[in-house]
Amino acid sequence: MSIYLDFEEPLRALEEQIAQTKEIGISTEVDMSDKIKELEDLLKKTSKEIFGKLSPWQRVQLSRHPDRPYTLAYIDAVSDGDFLEFHGDRGVKDDKAMVGGFGAIDGRTVMFIGQQKGINTKMRQLRNFGMASPEGYRKALRLMKMAEKFNIPVVTLIDTPGAFPGLEAEERGQGEAIARNIFEMCRLKVPIICVIIGEGASGGALGIGVGDRVLMMENTWYSVISPESCSSILWKSWEYKEQAAESLKLTSTDMKKMKLVDDVIPEPLGGAHYDKETAFKTVEQYIMKAFNELKDLSTVDLVAQRMDKYSKMGEYKE
Repeated sequence: MSIYLDFEEPLRALEEQIAQTKEIGISTEVDMSDKIKELEDLLKKTSKEIFGKLSPWQRVQLSRHPDRPYTLAYIDAVSDGDFLEFHGDRGVKDDKAMVGGFGAIDGRTVMFIGQQKGINTKMRQLRNFGMASPEGYRKALRLMKMAEKFNIPVVTLIDTPGAFPGLEAEERGQGEAIARNIFEMCRLKVPIICVIIGEGASGGALGIGVGDRVLMMENTWYSVISPESCSSILWKSWEYKEQAAESLKLTSTDMKKMKLVDDVIPEPLGGAHYDKETAFKTVEQYIMKAFNELKDLSTVDLVAQRMDKYSKMGEYKE
C-alpha cells in the first residue's frame, strides 16, 4: 500500500516491520521466517479488527481512497476490454465526468454508464472530479434511450461527490437534466442495474441511480448530502463530520436495512483497492445475478415493479 488512512496506521507500522525483517534476513543470511510469519499473522489479525468495526465516517474515507478503482476500471475488467465509448449529448458538448458506451458481460451486450473521477491530478481536472454537468446527464439519457431502442440492458456505475454546482451548470439546467433522467429511468423499457462503487452523493447520484436493482459495494455511501456539508450546515463547522456521518445513516448496511438498496456487494478485507481483481469479479457476479432475476420479466411487469418499488420508499404507517 502506498497511501494509508489515519485509522490504517497500525497496518503501516506492521508492514514496515515485515519489510525490515525480510531485509535483515537477506543481509545477514539468518533465517527470519518464524518472525516474519508471526508478524504476518499479527497483520491479518489487526486488519480483521480494524476493518471489522469501521465507523460510518471511516467507510466514507474508504470510498474516497485514491487507490480505489473507478468506473472505467470496472468497465474494462467486467467487459473484457471490449468497451466502445460514446461521446456528447448532441446539444452542448461531451462531458468527461460522465462516460458511457456498449460492452459485454459474459457475452451479453449492455450499455454501461457512470461517473469517472480520474486517477491523477491532471485527469481529475479533466473529469471535473466526477461531478457531471447537465450535458453529462443528457448524454447518459441519450445512451439509455439508445439502449432501449435496441433492447439492451443498462448498467450504471455511481461514484460522484455530487452534480457540478457551478453557475454555468445551473444556467444550462442542471436540476432539469437530473429530474428528466429520474423521470425517464422510471419508465425505461429495459432492465436497469445500478451499482454504487464509491461516493453516492445527492442528485448527482440519483441522475443515473433509478433502477430495477440498486446494489451498493460494502465500503461506499449513499446520501442526500456529504457528512462535511451536513456538519457545516448544522454545526457551522466541518469538525462534526463523524457525528454527521453517523446520523445520516449513509452506509450500505443502513441503506439495505431501510430497503433503499437491494443488495450489498462484499469487498475484500481492507476495501476494493486491496484486491482489485476480486472486487471486479464480485461486482460482475452480482450484476449477472441481477440480470438473471430480471431477464424473463415482460416490459410491462418490469416497469410496473420498478415504479412500485420507488413508490413505496418513504411510506409511513402508524
